[in-house]
Amino acid sequence: MDAIVERCAGLDVHQETVVACVLSGPLDRKPNQEIRTFGTTTKELLTLLDWLTEKQCTHVAMESTGVYWKAIWNILEGHVTLVLGNAKKNKNVPGRKTDVKDSAWIAGLLRCGLIEPSFVPPVDMRDLRDLTRYRRKLQGQVTSEKNRIHKILQDANIKLTTYVSDLFGKSGLTLLEALVNGEVLDAGSVKKMVFASLKNKVPVLIEALNGRVRTHHRFMIGQHLSHMRQVEANIEALQVEIDRLLQPYRAEVDLLITIPGIQEDAAASILAEMGADMSVFPSEHHAASWAAVCPGNHESAGRKKSSKTNKGNKGLKAVLCQAAWAASKSKNTRVAAFYRRVVKRRGPKKAAIATAHLLLKICYCMLRDKTTYQELGFDYLPKKEKGLDYWVSKIKSMGYAIQIQDNHPAF
Repeated sequence: MDAIVERCAGLDVHQETVVACVLSGPLDRKPNQEIRTFGTTTKELLTLLDWLTEKQCTHVAMESTGVYWKAIWNILEGHVTLVLGNAKKNKNVPGRKTDVKDSAWIAGLLRCGLIEPSFVPPVDMRDLRDLTRYRRKLQGQVTSEKNRIHKILQDANIKLTTYVSDLFGKSGLTLLEALVNGEVLDAGSVKKMVFASLKNKVPVLIEALNGRVRTHHRFMIGQHLSHMRQVEANIEALQVEIDRLLQPYRAEVDLLITIPGIQEDAAASILAEMGADMSVFPSEHHAASWAAVCPGNHESAGRKKSSKTNKGNKGLKAVLCQAAWAASKSKNTRVAAFYRRVVKRRGPKKAAIATAHLLLKICYCMLRDKTTYQELGFDYLPKKEKGLDYWVSKIKSMGYAIQIQDNHPAF
């Protein structure tokens, strides 16, 4: 292997220690090797930085070990060229597993340019990514609390969900509060609590509210409602901070929300995961592979064994799949037409992944070229005329025999 970096270092990162191996020397000779072990406190990491500076290291590589690499990245960023590698792709030879040998192995791979760098967004994007991911977690908690309330109502013989489509709308929450407070619910009181078309359902609502509600049920529903409101308040606070961080990127967000299925929340999550600078990805195919929304490749002896998607950016993949499901419900759009064309032969789950793949490529091209989304319409593909072979096979599949005779005059 040909060396391409004269002075580099490999770091084997752990929670308490960092083993650093520095390789230096001419590219056409065997390099000199120096190894030292440091702690992971800020003082120790600054000592590591001083040592790397003393050794005139220009490149430093480490593996993405959990979250432990972030502390080192924060100290070394801006002083040397940092390379974050995938541990799965940089495995050492079996039987040679020590911290010292791992650091030397990483340094040797870096010296020869064999470590593929992982994408690490800038600081503001990393902050935005933390906020959008946490918001998705909190939204999942709200959904969990709502599901628990549904279960308790069934246990208490309360059948509100049969007649109230949105139990957590204005009318539904008012009725739940009345249940928690133990109020007497008659026709007059229920009519004051509901709104719009539910006023015409007061008799059946009273029947649905006539159950076996115990003190335990009231206590549990009250706890779930209280927690749900607290989480919703936290989501609102997060949204304010997300909007603040999105101010420099309003142009990119406005471009993304023009794509079918992508709204403000999804656009913020996509931007936080991918960043605004598309030059970090060589092409849209590379970005799709990084997000793991493209088919996998497992082929041996000329036989393709599996096309299951690989593990990639889970946050981006989840958002794109959610946007794909939303876009599939739209009408007269190119994305919906693509989904319906694939779902006929591949099923809904694979069609969702394929549509997410399409959405990611559209997002990449729009962010790269700073262009708006161009809707091609539901019938954007040219219609192909069915040839003779199609009609012959169609007739034969119906159980008929067919003989083709050429009646064209000879010249």
